Amino acid sequence: MITVLVRVTHGPEALAATLSALVPAVAAGLVGDAVILTDRQEDTLMKVADAAGATVVVAERGAWAEGAKAARRDWLLCLDDGDIPQEGWIRVLDRFIALSRPEQGLARMRRRRAGVARALTNLFADVKVRAGDLVHRRVLLNEVRARMPVRLSATIERDPAFG
Repeated sequence: MITVLVRVTHGPEALAATLSALVPAVAAGLVGDAVILTDRQEDTLMKVADAAGATVVVAERGAWAEGAKAARRDWLLCLDDGDIPQEGWIRVLDRFIALSRPEQGLARMRRRRAGVARALTNLFADVKVRAGDLVHRRVLLNEVRARMPVRLSATIERDPAFG
């Protein structure tokens, strides 16, 4: 099982879209819990998180490590609100987790981008954790240094309503 970390930048509607896309993974036994990362408490956001049974952590933007401290699982899927994993992602992540050791530490889902931007992203992949990455908790807590990310065949896209 994994914990999903969701950074909130667009608000409760985008968070709800991402959380609803995770329901099949919960039913399949891949996702065990969720941690919502926000830079401020907001009533509507808290209601969405509460309805999903998610933990809310107030931290500065991009504070994946704060989410790792609150996570209950070792493998963490980092997402931004509005991210929607595409068909087949559950099987791909489940297989990666089953076959990987913490020392590998980092795997990256594909994002569909146009032309040059996509080519440069693929060519100059770095070990900095970003949305769409599956990362071992020990990497975020600086206990293990991540290797170059493994490219997963799973795809993630942004909900068009949230850019």
